[in-house]
Amino acid sequence: MHTILQPEGWAKPIGYANGVEARGRMIFVGGQIGWNGQNQFETDDFVGQVRQTLENVVAVLAEAGAEPKHITSMTWYFTDKQEYLGNLKGIGQAYRETIGRHYPAMAAMQVVALVEDRAKIEIQATAVIPDA
Repeated sequence: MHTILQPEGWAKPIGYANGVEARGRMIFVGGQIGWNGQNQFETDDFVGQVRQTLENVVAVLAEAGAEPKHITSMTWYFTDKQEYLGNLKGIGQAYRETIGRHYPAMAAMQVVALVEDRAKIEIQATAVIPDA
């Protein structure tokens, strides 16, 4: 399916991959935020928004017949680095419950703001459904 790229001698990353090699049909998931399918926020809790954002990513993937295991890359944008770091345990739990124990290549960064004022997190993803 996918090959994890881990250079020899490098420390193994926790919760992400340094790189992923994949071949197949590509799915690009636009930036998802922590609101529901009707564009309504149900919580201002950081972990709650992370969970909803991940559920939104999974829903978009499903429209293409993809699953979380097909994700090859994710970029996380959050508005408060300290809030992100202070909630790693809850984020990890939400991630495992929504995505599983599949860890694609990832980047994470603090941004000044997101377009939606109540949004605390935005996640963009790329997935590859392997060739038959």
